[in-house]
Amino acid sequence: MSDETPKIPYWHLWRDEDGISRHSRCHLTEFEMQSIGGGAAAQWLGRKTTDRMTVMVTVLPVGWVGDWHENPKPQWIIPLSGKWYVEAMDGSRAEMGVGELAFGGDQGCKTVDGKTGHMSGTVGDVPAVLMIVQWETPLDAPRPCGFK
Repeated sequence: MSDETPKIPYWHLWRDEDGISRHSRCHLTEFEMQSIGGGAAAQWLGRKTTDRMTVMVTVLPVGWVGDWHENPKPQWIIPLSGKWYVEAMDGSRAEMGVGELAFGGDQGCKTVDGKTGHMSGTVGDVPAVLMIVQWETPLDAPRPCGFK
């Protein structure tokens, strides 16, 4: 078993002080070696989030494009199969495949040149299956890499 604390990458889509969405490449780094409970052996556990959340799975068909929009609520998005992309208002684009993490925190963007929030869509010739973990209450939008 490795004693090295995990460092897990994620994409953070966030809104800057001018209301423009941007991407940052971040890492989850705050882990403790402990049992999750029920007699399980110790493992690396990240910080817990306590709030009401909705968990859903969505399937984006091949060729699907979600025109400019904001994430409806702060949410983690985890691709289970296939590949998808997210383009921010600043022109940056992140493509994500199976197991890559993204946090959608672009609520409250301004509309600039017909763009608000982000655009997203599928990549390749298979549907993208995404698991979404959505907060029920608004977050004080963390700045880039606000999750550790």
